[in-house]
Formats: sequence, C-alpha cells, structure tokens
Amino acid sequence: MKKLLLFTFLFGATLQLLAQDTVKQQRFNFHFQQTVITQTKPSFHAPYSGDNSLSPLHETASSLTTTLFGGARLWKGADAYFNPELSGGSGFSKTLGVAGFPNGETFRVGSAEPKIYIARLYLTQNFTWGNERDTVQDDLNQLAGFKSKRYFSVTVGKFGMSDYFDGNSFSHDPRTQFMNWSLMSNGAWDYPANTRGYVLGAFTELGMPTWTLRFAYTLVTTTANGSVFDAKLGKSNSETLEFEKRYSINSRQGSFRVLGFMNNGKMGNYRDAIAQSPVTPNIDTVLHYGHHKYGFGLNAEQYLTKDLGVFAKASWNDGHTETWFFTEIDRSLSFGGVLKGTSWKRSDDEVGLAFVGNGISAPHRDYLAAGGYGFIIGDGQLQHYGTEMVAELYYKINAFQKKFYITPDYQFIVNPAYNKDRGPVNVFSLRAHIEF
Repeated sequence: MKKLLLFTFLFGATLQLLAQDTVKQQRFNFHFQQTVITQTKPSFHAPYSGDNSLSPLHETASSLTTTLFGGARLWKGADAYFNPELSGGSGFSKTLGVAGFPNGETFRVGSAEPKIYIARLYLTQNFTWGNERDTVQDDLNQLAGFKSKRYFSVTVGKFGMSDYFDGNSFSHDPRTQFMNWSLMSNGAWDYPANTRGYVLGAFTELGMPTWTLRFAYTLVTTTANGSVFDAKLGKSNSETLEFEKRYSINSRQGSFRVLGFMNNGKMGNYRDAIAQSPVTPNIDTVLHYGHHKYGFGLNAEQYLTKDLGVFAKASWNDGHTETWFFTEIDRSLSFGGVLKGTSWKRSDDEVGLAFVGNGISAPHRDYLAAGGYGFIIGDGQLQHYGTEMVAELYYKINAFQKKFYITPDYQFIVNPAYNKDRGPVNVFSLRAHIEF
C-alpha cells in the first residue's frame, strides 16, 4: 500500500506539471486523485442476523480508489474525457447490512482485490450563444477557458450520473465531504449505474445565467447491482430530468434543484414475490419486463456567511419494484451544514455535520418481514421496523497546500437496515485524499 501511494503521488505530480502549459483555452489537462478510507466499528447488540446483515462483531475495513483524469479539446465546442480507475478494498460485512452505508467509496463487488477499469469515456459537444461568459478553471474533467452563460450541450459515452445530477456544494462527494451513501446523493434516487457506479448513455444540458435544465437517457443493467448493460433499450432504460435554479439572498449564493426519474427494465415486484412465496420470498423469481420505478428528489443549498453553508435534501420513490442500482431507500430526508476554519485561522480546513432519516415502502417492508433479501439488506426477518437514522460529523484538515487532506469522521447509525432489534452502530473513519 505504501509503495502504491508513493508511486501514484509522484505520477500525479508529473502529470500536473505537464498540464500546466496552458493558455486561455486549455487544449488538454491531466489530473489525479487517490482516496484511502479506513473504518472501524465496535461490536453492537443484535439478537439475530441474516445473510445480508451487518455483522454485530468488531470489524475494520479499508477502501482505495485511484483515478487518472485526462481531458482534450478536439474542435470548437468539443471536449473528450478519459478516466481509468483502480479500486480495491471492501466495506464492513461485504458492504451489506445498512441502507445508508458508511463508506461512499466502497463498491458492491464480490472481490476486495484492486481492479483497473474504465470509469469514464465520453465526448461533449457545446453550442453557445450570447456575450456573457464565465471563466472556467482547470479541474477534474474540466478544461480551463471561457464558458458562455447560455449554452446547450450533448454528452455521449460512459460517465457517472452524479457528475451532472443532484449536485450540492456541501454534500455530494465522499472523497472530500460526507462519506455516508445517503449523503452522496438523494437516497431514494435509484440512479442508473453498474456495480462500480458508472453508466452508458446520453446527457443533454440547457444552461442559462440563473438556471439549468438537464436530461439523461441511459442504459440499465440486466440484473440488480449488475455489471452487464441490457441491450433491449426499448424495454430497459432510465430517464432522468432535473431543473436547477440559482439565486442569492443578501449577496449569499444559493441554489434549488428538482429531480425526477423513471427506471424501466426486467425488475421484480415485491407484492408479486410475496404472493408467489409468502415465506422467504425471492424477488429474483418474479422478474418481468414492463416493471418500472419512478420518483423525485429535492435538493437545496445556501451560504449563510462566507464560511458557513447549509443544505437539505428530500426524496421519494414508489417502492413497488426492487432496488436496481443504488441502495435500498424509498424515502429519505437529510440536512446539515459545513463550516470553514477561518475563525480559528485554518481557512482551508472544514467541519461538517449532517443528519439523515431513511425509510422504505410498505411492500418493501413486508418483503423483508417475510424473510426476503435485497442486494444490500436483509436480516432474515423484520419484526420491528424503524426509520434508519444516521448522524455524521467530520473534520477535514488541509495537510499540504490544498492537495493532501486528512479527515477523521464519526457516524452514529440507529436501526441499521430499518431493524429496531439491531444496533445502534458507531463507525469511526480516517480518510486520506490526494488530488493534483
């Protein structure tokens, strides 16, 4: 692990030096990130466990992701991006047993061995008009230059839905902000992705000075939490629409987003599974094309001072069909805030505090109570349902020139997997993040 950290640090620094030969309209760039998260939890009370339960025993687990970001300006308005990525490690109990899982950098894969894969490979064509422009800085998957405040863009290829949708300045990226899954994105948004969190499809965006409208049409996988995309696009697809409004209150920036989604595919229905087998139902035995899941998400952020910002999110889905992509949450509410360390002379440090409440639909609840399993949770029974509640507190320390950060983090989880008979769970984390 130490040799890998040293190699990637030096490699990333070299690429950054090569990419510094920029002009106003940057022709290409290279960036690099590496994130290591180690988490531990003491044992907790659990009178029983099932196949998908979080182990009640003491556990320690670590994850690693390393990403190379390459971008190139091909012709007028056209940018291409390529992101090879390496990930390894695992979450507690094979990343099972909590809907709001505590490590957003952990993927639901069967092996903890490091693997290299293509995270993103896509082309964006921009069409612009008007004289109002913003200056865009050199960043991850972003070439420095000028960007019109009025534009229409089309993106095709492999990307992450969270790259474009459900953004939030304070609660969105587990590599630099809160680590819990239900604080990365709206928890009830079952966003299209393969096992590692990426998707194939097309994305369009209409941008104006104070608002943006986004739409994506993407493929879905052949199985829940799968890695193979379904070629029957007419029967198996996902549509996502989001409107974002930007504003200011007393010169403090804020924004509000409304998101809607519809997932279609060969999915199982909870009621059908229970009707077929009232005891230990298996939703994978009732897979049929024509099933769908729809829902919405609300997402707001607001700076209260130049150093303090707050956010709130709420989401819901119909909860009739099984979770297919993200995690087993059908209703979610979260809120919190982030404070920069200016007042204690650490302006590049920050402290964040957030609270989450997650729930599931009545059919989903009945399925688990009968002994059914999803791909994330399932204790073999659910006698006493309760809202899964999470509190998370972190302190991010600027360890080296805003390129290397160390973040201690604490999470308190009540009713893991909606089960009042188990928990609470205390999770202690340490994150190291390098970015060039």
